[in-house]
Amino acid sequence: MENLNQGWLHHFRSRKGQIMDFNKYHRFALFVPLMKINGEYHMIFEVRAENIRQPGEICFPGGKVDSTDPSHEAAAIRELSEELGVTPSKVEIIGELDYMITPYKLILYPFLGIIEEDANISKNDGEVREVLYVPLSELLIMEPMEHHIYLKVEPEKEFPYHLIPNGEDYNWRTGSVKELFYEYNNYVIWGITARILAHVIEEMKQFIEN
Repeated sequence: MENLNQGWLHHFRSRKGQIMDFNKYHRFALFVPLMKINGEYHMIFEVRAENIRQPGEICFPGGKVDSTDPSHEAAAIRELSEELGVTPSKVEIIGELDYMITPYKLILYPFLGIIEEDANISKNDGEVREVLYVPLSELLIMEPMEHHIYLKVEPEKEFPYHLIPNGEDYNWRTGSVKELFYEYNNYVIWGITARILAHVIEEMKQFIEN
């Protein structure tokens, strides 16, 4: 303590908390797109191309937030434009969704937005195999299947058990992840995409008139 100057007192009194190790997380922005087709809102999904990570899975447009992106919202619009060829002037972000922190050092920032009816959608074949349009009216009445993934702790081979209480018999915390599965015309929406979809649907159902 003798070597510390008084600056640390001021530092901690003015410091605001954030996510621990925030600078080590990768930040991704996602665009959850709605578009009116024949007078009815549809939600737009992508089927991933074969040459990218997790090929064939269904997702929303999105990707890593670049240092040149002025905001997470701007990153979401940029990714939408790059993947579906939509002109940014034909897009409106209407609101933020809850962000998500994953165990894999990722923070996801999803946004709900609208693509204008006359916008041209031209998929990037290098990233998108297929564009999927699902009527919002159908999503609102879907009941997803629920399953669970159970998480366990598996320390590395050289883990120093002798340094912790009870050694190899330590009572580790475990957990589970609820996975949702939406089925639509032989397509399956699951994983992070399904969790975001469920979040949007839950928010929207507050405004359904009985």
